[in-house]
Amino acid sequence: MKFKQLSVLALALLLPFATMAEDMLAPSQTPSRPKNMIIMIGDGMGPSYTTAYRYFKDNPDTEEVEQTVFDRLLVGMASTYPARVSGYVTDSAAAATALATGSKSYNGAISVDLQKQPLETIMEKAKKRGLSTGVAVTCQVNHATPAAFLTHNESRKNYDEIASSYINTDADVILGGGQKYFTPAMLDAFKTKGYQVLNDFNQLATVTQPKVLGLFADVQLPWVVDEPDAHRLTAMTNKALELMSQNTQGFVLMIEGSQIDWAGHDNDIVAAMGEMDEFAHAVEAVEQFVRNHPDTLMVVTADHNTGGLSIGRDGKYAWDPEVIQAVKASPETLAATAIANDNWQQPLADGLGFALTDDLQARFDHARMQGKDVLAQALKHEIDLRSNTGWTTGGHTGVDVQVFASGPGAELFIGNQDNTDIANKLASLLPKPKKSTAATVPAATPGNG
Repeated sequence: MKFKQLSVLALALLLPFATMAEDMLAPSQTPSRPKNMIIMIGDGMGPSYTTAYRYFKDNPDTEEVEQTVFDRLLVGMASTYPARVSGYVTDSAAAATALATGSKSYNGAISVDLQKQPLETIMEKAKKRGLSTGVAVTCQVNHATPAAFLTHNESRKNYDEIASSYINTDADVILGGGQKYFTPAMLDAFKTKGYQVLNDFNQLATVTQPKVLGLFADVQLPWVVDEPDAHRLTAMTNKALELMSQNTQGFVLMIEGSQIDWAGHDNDIVAAMGEMDEFAHAVEAVEQFVRNHPDTLMVVTADHNTGGLSIGRDGKYAWDPEVIQAVKASPETLAATAIANDNWQQPLADGLGFALTDDLQARFDHARMQGKDVLAQALKHEIDLRSNTGWTTGGHTGVDVQVFASGPGAELFIGNQDNTDIANKLASLLPKPKKSTAATVPAATPGNG
């Protein structure tokens, strides 16, 4: 009798799990294969960046540390090492090549193999299948990451060659910076091919049809912290989604928060959190698009980690994001303003959010006499000390990065994987290639070849 009672109890406990399993196996309205794929890359966004961002956004008046969009979407991790010839620490070019083609290559490679031969990218595969393709970035559009998705080159440094090759990509949307690399003749060629060419960000809102080439800065877009209400990456993301959704066959879009990496190279926690905030806004915009379009897959990751950011330093168990939140502009901008103003002390204190002691004022004055870069470095150092932020390098590190996903196929990215696996999984979700309608070529007659 006792055994029977236990059996009934066990069955009652297991019933909800059985129902859940049945629901997972039951047909749903969500397709198993996505029509649209959105790849989002936080350049340089190692795990410490998403953790720091969580604390940066936390409401100190609540007991709970609130989740961010990154916590919500986390599904796995990815290794980032390049081809053996380049060791264990990747650059953006080799990492983007891996994410775009599914193949390892050397640092500096733009979707070419070790013999410098082209590797087919996911954008090229998508085009062959009738899908729209595009990129939206905050750096110059011919920088390493967008270049590796759109074109091929033996060196990421060949900016002019990369820019000129874009006319042959047939991409539907190319948005970012980089005006200095596109000559008037090149822009005319884009116009002849049917592109709308924009150089004013305000023009973007008026565009209703692809194709579009938007170059909104000489090189990179402004630091987010210097224009916090602009939301440029989010605006470019929403416009790209609007335009590319017009293709009933689907699309593949790559979005990059490029300057997270640039802030990491500069060891600039203020700029880094600003760039993270805007990238998070763009991720949330895509997350909402996926909710409204259940045939869309989003995959978010980083290409590598930059700067060796640490949340805490010097043996002190603390990190104070309120120091960072109080800074009203990038250290670069604060330094430039201080150099241009003879009465710089109080405006600089206002911009930093803390008073300048006599000792600190003397140190900043000494740095100011040596130029903008030296003063900016002094400002960043003081902000790091006050917030207890640490850095290990001005370059990249080899740590694994996080993977975030939502939509049909998202389950493929659960767990540990390599960055090439991400590309190969995405490619496996593309539609099957269209059958060729060309006439069959007769076999060559023996002896005539």
